[in-house]
Amino acid sequence: MSDRDPFPTPPPGEPSPALEGAGPAALLEAVRALRARVAEEGRAGFRRWRPAIRRPGFAAGALNLAHYLALRRRGLWPLQRGLMRHGLSSLGRLEGRVLATLDAVAGALAPLAGEGTPGPAWPPPPRRFFRGEARLRDEAEALFGPAPAGREGRILVTLPAEAAEDPAWLLDLARRGLDAVRINCAHDDAAAWAAMAAHARAAARAVGRPIPVLMDLAGPKLRTGAVHPPEGAARLRPGDALLLRPDPPRAGPADPPLQAQCLPPEVLRRLRPGAAFAYDDGKAAGVVEAARPDGTVLVRIERGRLKGARLRPEKGLNFPGTPLGLDPLTPKDLADLDTVARLADIVGYSFVQRPADIARLQEELAARRPADWRRIGLLAKIETLQAVRDLPGIIVRAAGSQPFGVMIARGDLAVEIGFARLAEMQEEILWLCEAAHIPVVWATQVLEALVKTGLPTRGEMTDAAMAARAECVMLNKGPNIAAAIEALDGLLRRMAEHQAKKTPRLRALRSWAEAPGGA
Repeated sequence: MSDRDPFPTPPPGEPSPALEGAGPAALLEAVRALRARVAEEGRAGFRRWRPAIRRPGFAAGALNLAHYLALRRRGLWPLQRGLMRHGLSSLGRLEGRVLATLDAVAGALAPLAGEGTPGPAWPPPPRRFFRGEARLRDEAEALFGPAPAGREGRILVTLPAEAAEDPAWLLDLARRGLDAVRINCAHDDAAAWAAMAAHARAAARAVGRPIPVLMDLAGPKLRTGAVHPPEGAARLRPGDALLLRPDPPRAGPADPPLQAQCLPPEVLRRLRPGAAFAYDDGKAAGVVEAARPDGTVLVRIERGRLKGARLRPEKGLNFPGTPLGLDPLTPKDLADLDTVARLADIVGYSFVQRPADIARLQEELAARRPADWRRIGLLAKIETLQAVRDLPGIIVRAAGSQPFGVMIARGDLAVEIGFARLAEMQEEILWLCEAAHIPVVWATQVLEALVKTGLPTRGEMTDAAMAARAECVMLNKGPNIAAAIEALDGLLRRMAEHQAKKTPRLRALRSWAEAPGGA
């Protein structure tokens, strides 16, 4: 399968702005022309993907994804507004059923345009029209198991080290509403992971439902090593110069006073002046001013916290937009896979960039579980701009062979694409995955204050409500995790009454006692 964009050429034209005020006949002609182009381009894109699709159940999702990409390459607002005037707008909620929606709109327009009553195929039976929703539910169940009664969204919890020692702790969380557990392979060891997985299986038996075990491969981590000054009192502020080194700092009289070792050191050779830089989840950010022949790189801090960001070892580094050439499977990951392939229901894949990265992990899983590796779920963490650009190909390469989901890793993704674009991008990822009938995990700092301090912020409650549009929501570890699970369980249940993905359910509102016509 080619990793190229399946739609590399510009679309042949977008709906005319004049459609906003057009009559039924002109709108019908535009919808039919749009439908023909989308079907043709979608078929072409699907043919490029077809060799990678070995799961028959995913073929329909891949085809609908191809249609969706073809459709959304065009600006549809004029056509949308023209349809709204006739009470026919539904293009804004067609992710799971692209051609079926266009056909339904055309069928409704036909009598208004004087063409008479549509044929017996219109309107389509509900089961056929909404089958994209059923396929998405099936894919989510294949990855995470059945949804709990009363809510569609699952609750995934990252396990702390003590989960390996206390099976009663995990059982308590399962009774409160936990649906799946995450083991972060960047921490602890194989013995602890095995104990955590065993306790999850025991809890599942006790509550009478599956509790899948997600094991996250650590992946390559860009971070600071030794820093100078070593006492950790230094702070990075706008205007400061920071020298990144491949080796521990050894400050000379001509060097900047702020220095940090970059690990792994080979990425420094790929940096060029003007490259973007971020430190510790964006607490300080700037640009590369100079890449020196000795392998050191001079960074100028341009923005950050008003009080500065403390320069410390083991803090994350990002170089947004720079291809770093890092293998997403590190030697540690390959060693960990021996245990992960044996214990995990789902493998979490960090730092995925391209479809070829998916193929690489699948080869490693097949080497360890040759008879049934396709039964193992795969969760790709989308945390870089390159992964966003290649997301359609990543989806097809992965879901074409095994149960698959996408995690919106909002921490690293925000640093990579900019905080201002995060809200926009998480919406687009949700839409794209819905079009492919692929489940999404909403991750990073969900109810973080509640988990860590016992009291939520107002903003994070709103964020958690927005997370209800995903098939799974991840909570990080913390001392108040039990209360956070209960709070999220209740919130997801309430939101399920109001909205399904982008579509309002229009439940009767009972917040106001005033009857219509009252004084």
